[in-house]
Amino acid sequence: MSDKTTHFGYKTVNVEEKAGKVAEVFHSVAGKYDLMNDLMSAGVHRLWKRMTIEMSGVRRGNSVLDIAGGTGDLTAKFSRIVGPEGTVVLADINDSMLKVGRDRLMDRGIVNNIKFSQADAQYLPFPDNTFDVITIAFGLRNVTDKDLALRSMLRVLKPGGRLLVLEFSKPGNPLLSKVYDTYSFSILPKLGKLFASDADSYQYLAESIRMHPDQETLQGMMDSAGFANTDFHNMTGGVVALHRGVKP
Repeated sequence: MSDKTTHFGYKTVNVEEKAGKVAEVFHSVAGKYDLMNDLMSAGVHRLWKRMTIEMSGVRRGNSVLDIAGGTGDLTAKFSRIVGPEGTVVLADINDSMLKVGRDRLMDRGIVNNIKFSQADAQYLPFPDNTFDVITIAFGLRNVTDKDLALRSMLRVLKPGGRLLVLEFSKPGNPLLSKVYDTYSFSILPKLGKLFASDADSYQYLAESIRMHPDQETLQGMMDSAGFANTDFHNMTGGVVALHRGVKP
């Protein structure tokens, strides 16, 4: 085991340990993931994701990679847009989440143009210049080496292809920030215990949001990885930000 460390929520762990610990969280919450998203965000996560799709510029016939796609809600919408000439790859590092997503999409009869891949965002198992659009929604903060993951995403995008990162971020208003903190650390773990019998995983999720880079820092990371025309759009007062970048 190396002496390199990283953050797992507020804890410091060895780099090799983080992926396993994150996996345990998502194995635990996979079955209740959509329910908890609705409860945690009062359903607003659906609007955030709709905005992501609208700003992605996805077109018929495109090839799309939905990283950390989990239960498949973005994938389902992309599948309809790209049509039979296009392809959507639902990728997730966690096999429990991937199974939930695959079962859900199959139940809805949405599988014709969808592929599934258990993949680590840091080491994407696809050829260079494969995708027109890549999205990662609420997944980047769980990645151990975010810089490595961003470079991996850049590699598999086609020139002119777009990356969209939807992630919890830093509210600009101090009052909103205080309310948000109180909610995250007092209410969120209680919701996790009540509805998913798992307070600890939701405590980690709250902590992981706080440890995630703020808007300007993440934009700088995307610039450093080689993306062009990077920008971000705050939603719900900066509780969530949608970052975009283009492969030159």
